[in-house]
Amino acid sequence: MDAPPASRSTAHFGVFEVDLRSGELRKNGLRIKLHDQPFQVLAMLLGQPGQIVTREEFRKKLWSEDTFVDFDHCLGTAINKIREVLGDSAENPRFVETLHRRGYRFIAPVEVVATQGDAQGETVPRPYMAVGLATGVIVASLALLFAFNVAGLRDRLLTVVGARHGVTLPKIESIAVLPLENLSHDPEQEYFADGMTDALITDLGKISTLRVISRTSAMHYKGTKKLLPEIARELNVDAVVEGTVQRSGNRVRITAQLIQAQQERHLWAESYESEVRDILVLQGQVARTIAQQIQAKLTPQEQVRLAAPRPVNPEAYDSYLKGQYYMHRLTREGMKKGIEYFTKAIAADSNYAPAYGGLAYTYAWGGTGYLDLGPRKAYANTKEAATRALELDGTLAEAHASLAYVFMWYEWDWGAAEKGFRRALELNPNLLIAHEFYGHFLILMGRFDEAISEFKRAQQLDPLSPAVNTELGWPYWFDRQYDKAIQQWQKALELDPNFPIAHYNIGAELTKLGRYEEAIAECQKAVAADKQNPFFLAVLGYSYAVGGKRKEALQILADLHARAETENVPVYFFAMLYVGLKENDKAIAALEKGFDERDSTLVVTKTDPFLDPLRSDPRFQALLRRMNFPP
Repeated sequence: MDAPPASRSTAHFGVFEVDLRSGELRKNGLRIKLHDQPFQVLAMLLGQPGQIVTREEFRKKLWSEDTFVDFDHCLGTAINKIREVLGDSAENPRFVETLHRRGYRFIAPVEVVATQGDAQGETVPRPYMAVGLATGVIVASLALLFAFNVAGLRDRLLTVVGARHGVTLPKIESIAVLPLENLSHDPEQEYFADGMTDALITDLGKISTLRVISRTSAMHYKGTKKLLPEIARELNVDAVVEGTVQRSGNRVRITAQLIQAQQERHLWAESYESEVRDILVLQGQVARTIAQQIQAKLTPQEQVRLAAPRPVNPEAYDSYLKGQYYMHRLTREGMKKGIEYFTKAIAADSNYAPAYGGLAYTYAWGGTGYLDLGPRKAYANTKEAATRALELDGTLAEAHASLAYVFMWYEWDWGAAEKGFRRALELNPNLLIAHEFYGHFLILMGRFDEAISEFKRAQQLDPLSPAVNTELGWPYWFDRQYDKAIQQWQKALELDPNFPIAHYNIGAELTKLGRYEEAIAECQKAVAADKQNPFFLAVLGYSYAVGGKRKEALQILADLHARAETENVPVYFFAMLYVGLKENDKAIAALEKGFDERDSTLVVTKTDPFLDPLRSDPRFQALLRRMNFPP
């Protein structure tokens, strides 16, 4: 078997360096032993990165016709040895990918650098040593300027070098983090893998120049068999991050790779391992490395926010991840379990700010009916938890958004609410709930064009969510552009034909257009999907009332009064029904009662079309002034 010709190149990938001339493999500058045959196989793979090297090509190059060996066994052994020294695996390859019955492909990005001297290893003559030293100083200085991108030097050099060599460097302005695979294959550990996915989405979301898809849309692809270009088209992103998580006791190993989606071009791959107590440091390392790979421009503030945080109590972190896992289900039972685990996290570490942030967010949702606490208790708990979270860590965007939510929905402090939402979006421009909450705020203020912009941004972050696509219709509804609102809600139903909120919204719109039978049919679909939601019943009752079915409307009114004896039914719903029944005095009385009880649903009174028949009433105008609405 002939040795390959001497090479004057060095190949770099990840933390590894292969000197093709001396036959050495190094990791972080330290030599790793790799025998001759596996090294030659690796050299062939590195010679054609991203391309398939067939089994026949290996046989012809490395095993002559007159060599009697078990070729399949030898090649398999060589590949296994390469994977062993690189820390790679056949199941989740970062470097060497197997193509069944065809061959192998090196999938990580490879940089080949020509070395100085000839094939015999000639050294630089002594008369040139001074010049070499001066050149070294210059190169070192340029390296520092390049590393810190002083005056944009790195970006300009990369552009020039790429242009001269016919290479187009990837421009990545949007990214999706696909659900990390749970390698333990233990269903009880799914919360941990999902939590690692959430953390990476959150960290990357802090980069203002990057659009990062929210967890809701990303989770649609959990366990999917779809091809990456298809996923990229559906999410409208330039690149995806995929990888694995494996936990064994207090040790965690994360493998991640960055892929330019449409071309399926591997840009970077790496593995990280740490103790659970250092998991936040590890997460930050992954996010910063991805930012470097896509040449994302970070502000000084973003660099600080992505810096390595302090160690975390493993027990507190574990309970926090479980709280997140259950809270994201957005069910009453899930919310209760979320509160339980966030409380356990705080008990394990009373200074763990994210646990307070999670608790605040969950109680905020509770104020809208997910928890049987009533708005007063739910929002008091939200404010207490969010305030404590921000005392411990003022950079928690979620806590700022939750506190602003209380200012908006319960305290009616509109200035403080807007300030809080803006601060949340400054800290994390990709925080979906901040865009949604701020969009709600802008609707309440009658700033409909701005609200549309916010909800469009939310839609870009969560394109597969029927809820977000439904929200985009609300500014049109409140602005009395009923046809446009219906068009948007019909798009939401394309994502989920049974989504009840879209059905009741369309029903409300149709009542305003005088199409009462169609409106009733849509509202009935919403009620059938969720009989426990009093809002759906109230809108159905309104549709009955304005559609001439007074008996049916009165029956729903009686049902809601009966339910109010044992559970929280917002008073605003009664006001809506009374307006539909043309009993305006009772509607005003219901709104007055809601003001006294601090009914959070009263925030819509300034702009809600349902209440239009009351707007000329002096009592209604006085109510708006007492709620501190701006003119």
